[in-house]
Amino acid sequence: MLEIISRFFDKGQSQRDTGEPVIVTSEYHSLSPKMISRDARKVVEVLQDAGYEAYVVGGAVRDLLLGLKAKDFDVATDAKPAEVKSLFRRSRIIGRRFQIVHVQFSREIIEVTTFRSNENKSNDNRKNHRQQTDSGMLTRDNVFGSLTDDASRRDLTINAMYYDPGDNSIHDFADGLGDIEKRIIRIMGDPATRFREDPVRMLRVVRFAAKLGFTIEPRTGKPMHKLAADLEHVSPPRLFDETLKLFMSGQGLASFWLLHEYGLFERIIPQVGGMMKDTNGLTSKLIQQAFTNTDLRIRAEKRVTPAFIYAALLWPAVQKLAAHYRDRGNSAAYALSKASGEVIAKQISITAIPRRFTMPMREIWDLQLLLPRRGGHRAKRLAEHPRFRAAYDFVLLREQAGEELSGLGDWWTAYQDASEDMQEQMSRTVGDPGSNRKRRNRRKPKPSSTPE
Repeated sequence: MLEIISRFFDKGQSQRDTGEPVIVTSEYHSLSPKMISRDARKVVEVLQDAGYEAYVVGGAVRDLLLGLKAKDFDVATDAKPAEVKSLFRRSRIIGRRFQIVHVQFSREIIEVTTFRSNENKSNDNRKNHRQQTDSGMLTRDNVFGSLTDDASRRDLTINAMYYDPGDNSIHDFADGLGDIEKRIIRIMGDPATRFREDPVRMLRVVRFAAKLGFTIEPRTGKPMHKLAADLEHVSPPRLFDETLKLFMSGQGLASFWLLHEYGLFERIIPQVGGMMKDTNGLTSKLIQQAFTNTDLRIRAEKRVTPAFIYAALLWPAVQKLAAHYRDRGNSAAYALSKASGEVIAKQISITAIPRRFTMPMREIWDLQLLLPRRGGHRAKRLAEHPRFRAAYDFVLLREQAGEELSGLGDWWTAYQDASEDMQEQMSRTVGDPGSNRKRRNRRKPKPSSTPE
């Protein structure tokens, strides 16, 4: 694929930021209509037959050019949302900040977006306008425009390519093909302005650089550290969704290092970001190992959950705060519970982790206190706990990161592989932490005064 693109460059036909596209014909790329999903081709065909412009856009074009499998096929058109909806029986308009249309033929949903403009002009519909905060962040952006206007609004050059399956051509507005060839991530327009408009674009720069193994172009990366604080203006639900794309993409470790390099990780996970340079390095090692393990599971198509990765990311903060409460005379269980609640409360004000994930996180943390206490019948009860497997994996993670747990992970590994009789023997011979504590003497019952 890239050899074909190179031949296109050799003819001197690439350009950047001229406002007009280079139309790349089929002889200079190896995309074909058959590579586009049938439903997406149908949406484009219906729109074009109705007299509108329509193209497959964004990630699908980029990924197919790189020889990757496209996950989603989005369509951009000059038809207004209501006009799009009128052409497709199974469609609905969604969104307030960005109005789009979801069109469904079979199981696949094709997202159709109307070309948008950066100009702040009034439309026939008073709801269709552009609003910005004093910092420059967009809060509403429904100003419709032309294909050229829409291309100028795209975030990255490699996402500003429009494919027409009708004539098998690519409309490249900002030398996206060139940046694919050079393997660089470049923001469209002035980086600082684009990041102020939407701080999430900084996270997208990192995500695509990590996902594709590309380098962030210096001019794009330069303002990111300074503008990282603008992430506090992003709504917690949206920021949580973006962190999942970063952490659970199969390239979580690469994403983490880029986030840390540009000062973004400290804004997303501030309670732990400041602990990255702790004296023993355990915090950094734990986070690296958590991402490494998660990436391996994703690539092996094994199940992963946000509860586990967030439990790992926040564990250093929980440990530190729990130690503080223990030093004040509280029991280990109370200190851990109080610390867990406070750490989660602070984090959900930044990334709105749903309760369906925070509850398992707390159970994983609670079991870190219980798993060492495995004598008698406790081991059997713990092994039957619904969150045991996640908590056991968490123990292994802590040991992999260098934390000394006196062979706890090996013991539980052997226990699970042992026969029932051997499990009972292991439970009888293990010494529980705190097992030497003196038990409170129970008062003996008084002898009965009634003769038998």
